[in-house]
Amino acid sequence: MKAIVYRSYGSPDVLRYQDVAKPVPKANEILIRVRAASVNPLDWHFMRGTPGFVRLFTGLRKPKNTRLGVDVAGVVESMGRNVTQFQAGDAVFGACNAAFADYACTPESAVVKKPDNLPFEEAASVSIAGLTALQALRNKAHLQPGQTLLINGAAGGVGTFAVQIAKWLGAEVTAVCSASNAEMVRSLGADHVVDYAREDFAAGPQRYDVVFDLVGNRSISDFLRVLQPAGTYVGCGGGGPDKPALDLIGRMIGTTIRSWFVRQKLVGILAQRNQDDLRLLAELMESGKIAPAIDRCYGLDEVSEAIRYVERGHARGKVVITMQ
Repeated sequence: MKAIVYRSYGSPDVLRYQDVAKPVPKANEILIRVRAASVNPLDWHFMRGTPGFVRLFTGLRKPKNTRLGVDVAGVVESMGRNVTQFQAGDAVFGACNAAFADYACTPESAVVKKPDNLPFEEAASVSIAGLTALQALRNKAHLQPGQTLLINGAAGGVGTFAVQIAKWLGAEVTAVCSASNAEMVRSLGADHVVDYAREDFAAGPQRYDVVFDLVGNRSISDFLRVLQPAGTYVGCGGGGPDKPALDLIGRMIGTTIRSWFVRQKLVGILAQRNQDDLRLLAELMESGKIAPAIDRCYGLDEVSEAIRYVERGHARGKVVITMQ
């Protein structure tokens, strides 16, 4: 079978499209014939080994796991002996390691059945981005009906899910994005749109119950300025592959220290694999309450180009890898 492999850290040039052995599922795993996968910032973090502390987990000098891809959608090919939730032929989506391949194995607890009305390309875009948005707004911010929410970076992969999930939760949403993406985020449900090139959201009089920062391009002081006295700031990611690791670490430390001295709640979010949350997202998509926003699709042999595009930071929604 074909797969994307990398054996050293670096730019997308280190990626190779080559033949590898077909994996065999362990006792609690399913083997998926991959129909689609999607690109996430995690992929270029692993590929480049940045920020530096990532290598404590992925390998100091070279990657221990030489495969990429963490979102998957496909069809169950076979199962390990302890699998009880799925059978061959089931269409599934969710989280997976090494998803940029014709076949991939993952624990049965990491995926759920795909709704019949959901294309594989859309299903593949959900896991990391959808779980991040859901868990940030529901679990971290405890967003309530009638509350006001500012999303900085609303047109990206997580942002497009966050707009829709916030509206499902009953919030009033202000989306910060470029003018070229304004119509798209409005179509997803945003009540107000701020063009960051023409308007400074931190300079206005509006105050928000929750701020969801997906860019990390403004100071914490700017966000606190527009946050209600008892509001919540949720930070996620921020910066591209060229941003120094010390900047990210400094921001994390600074945010933690600031949280000791202000009434507002300042927290970060790292999505957790959760089958119940995946089922909820599946129900929301099946009922039409949320819909994945797909920017572009690439073939498996074009993963390096897909990651380059995502690294530039201007993708509108999700970038998907499709298999023949």
